[in-house]
Amino acid sequence: MVRIRGQIGAWPVDLTVELDAQDWAQLAQHITPSAPVETPVAPALQTNDALWQATLELLRKAGQIEGPQLLGQLAGLAGGEAAGKRLLVRLRHCAQVRMETGADAPIYHWIG
Repeated sequence: MVRIRGQIGAWPVDLTVELDAQDWAQLAQHITPSAPVETPVAPALQTNDALWQATLELLRKAGQIEGPQLLGQLAGLAGGEAAGKRLLVRLRHCAQVRMETGADAPIYHWIG
């Protein structure tokens, strides 16, 4: 049994399709298994780790910095605003960083 839920335009869809063993076997004949794609894990982790270390070093050197200014620097460091925002979120949860609410923007403090 396969259940499909969602929307088509404004119409809600809740569809249940029941397949017996013969139907599944017939469906399986039309599927061509693909070879698994091997992705290099170590370089990606090293790059992310290097980026994270650079992020921590940037804040450590600054001592404290306002969120918008930090986001601009992280976006440049990480290659885009979305990646910079992810680093800001990670900083919020880092034990070496304290974030306080400033008058106009959050302020990130390095506490080591």
